[in-house]
Amino acid sequence: MTSASPTELLVLHAVRLRGMADDPGVAARFGLDRDLAAELLGDFEAYGWVTRSDFAGAGGWSLTAAGKARNEQQLATELAEADAGAVVLAVHRDFLPSNEILQQACTSWQLRPTPDDALAPNRHDDPAWDARVLDALERIGGELRGLESRLTAVLRRFGGYSARFGDALARGRQGEIGWVTGVGLDSCHTVWMELHEDLLATLGLERGAG
Repeated sequence: MTSASPTELLVLHAVRLRGMADDPGVAARFGLDRDLAAELLGDFEAYGWVTRSDFAGAGGWSLTAAGKARNEQQLATELAEADAGAVVLAVHRDFLPSNEILQQACTSWQLRPTPDDALAPNRHDDPAWDARVLDALERIGGELRGLESRLTAVLRRFGGYSARFGDALARGRQGEIGWVTGVGLDSCHTVWMELHEDLLATLGLERGAG
């Protein structure tokens, strides 16, 4: 049976997954009420779990070391109570081969080596080259649907990755090239890296562990 996560966990975890986000961004990550999310963020700031940074009219919340430790405690408790450890661990194991393919595809989207320059940028003027990359991402998207289905069977908060990845890929196919590997967008790469962080955080692993 799938388990719903406490709102306090979702708000703090949203900050971790986003890296930095404002109040609306934190609330939107898990579809939470904005006022409630803002209230909790204020509480978390008082606890020393989050800190706000502003620069040139932009900014948002990020986790402190204490906030990261608190989020890891929340996730470990949730994982144990849902008896979901074996499922998440197995999904992480099956995720890793697709992660290698995703990274290769993203590199090919950004670079198109020539005989004279192995790091030549991809100018997206070769439809066949780009189509091969997009097809590889399409296959990964199919695998993502299966991984997400297994995760949401035990923890509801893992829902949405597949739809977000598919939306970004569709925009990439329509010629909006930034939606494949762009930063600051909910691109294919952004969504995938967020899932990777979600899996690692849930299992209490560091990024270098896989």
